[in-house]
Amino acid sequence: MSKINKNVILALLTLTSSVFLLFQLYYYKHYLSPKNGAGSSGAKGSKVGNNNIQWENWFQIAERMGFQCLKIQSKDPRLDGIDYLSGTEIPLHYILKLATHAIHLVIFYERSGNYLWHGQLRLKGHSDRKFVPFRKLQFGHYPGAFDRPELLQVSVDGLEVQIPKDLTHFLEEVPHSRFIECRFKEARAFFQKYHDDISVEAMMFQKNAKVLLHLAAATLKDLGVRFWLSSGTCLGWYRQCSIIPHSKDVDLGIFVQDYTSDIITAFQNVGLPLKHKFGKVKDSLELSFQGKDDVKLDIFFFYEETDHMWNGGTQAKSGKKFKYLFPKFTLCWAEFVEIKVRVPCEILNYIEANYGKTWMIPEKTWDWKSSPFNVQPNGIWPVAEWDDVIQLY
Repeated sequence: MSKINKNVILALLTLTSSVFLLFQLYYYKHYLSPKNGAGSSGAKGSKVGNNNIQWENWFQIAERMGFQCLKIQSKDPRLDGIDYLSGTEIPLHYILKLATHAIHLVIFYERSGNYLWHGQLRLKGHSDRKFVPFRKLQFGHYPGAFDRPELLQVSVDGLEVQIPKDLTHFLEEVPHSRFIECRFKEARAFFQKYHDDISVEAMMFQKNAKVLLHLAAATLKDLGVRFWLSSGTCLGWYRQCSIIPHSKDVDLGIFVQDYTSDIITAFQNVGLPLKHKFGKVKDSLELSFQGKDDVKLDIFFFYEETDHMWNGGTQAKSGKKFKYLFPKFTLCWAEFVEIKVRVPCEILNYIEANYGKTWMIPEKTWDWKSSPFNVQPNGIWPVAEWDDVIQLY
């Protein structure tokens, strides 16, 4: 294997990091800054052309240093909701090859939920699929989302570079960073068919539910407790990229092994009193907190069996127990109402388990005891345990 000069590598990395920073600033200024408003199509084309020239100049510098360069770009998902910009392509990955060595440059973009995102490395038809062993690359197998890291400036062989200050946390995020984009195209088709509820009541509920979700996410993050969008809140994200206005609550899922009694205290400390607590840690645990204007936060705890997962439900007046079965799933990141949240990676299986094959059709009449496709009776709580397993506040 031929030897490569590490100073050449570091010099190129320093150059590219500066270029990427300038590109991000330029991009946000001319495309996403509210001060600029909607530009004309001619101006947009001119700006894109100027950016392409800048990148070509950068390529030429790298090539003069002896590198072969491969650029991967795709449309910017942040612009999918903006008709005149939807489809605008941005650079996602650069691979620089010198002899038998390669540098993989992954471009991270800021998202509205105050996190960083990178795109998938997806080769187009004309790309050289033998350029590097792509399967061995650590980034790019899927889109990824990361907490915004605090950067630390360090000196490597006399060159100043930046690395995440908490490097351990950043590296731990990598295997759990998979990101799923909201389906904006399908959401637009949904609203064209069923129309959006723009009543005062619906808009007020969506506003309060968004505030409640942000508060819940921040509270659970401070506790280090993983959660994901579940039930109607998850359906709203997947089907219409928004909160379902007639759902009347916010639904979250948590693995029961992540339960801690600090959850109740933490929510009460941020102004969300406990409304009810059903079940127990070993069976059908469920918490409900009271938010603003009668918007509830329901937290369902999930239990893992050999071939499935489930959460429980309890009818307070009768003590009847119910079980909701789901195929096993893992967790991915997504963006919802301007916040980074988790959702099941196997999202369609999760949705269909709960709502069946007709999940695309809005259903305003919903009985939690009989409407879900995955519900089944699970016995009755012994009367002697009611004081512990049925707690109303």
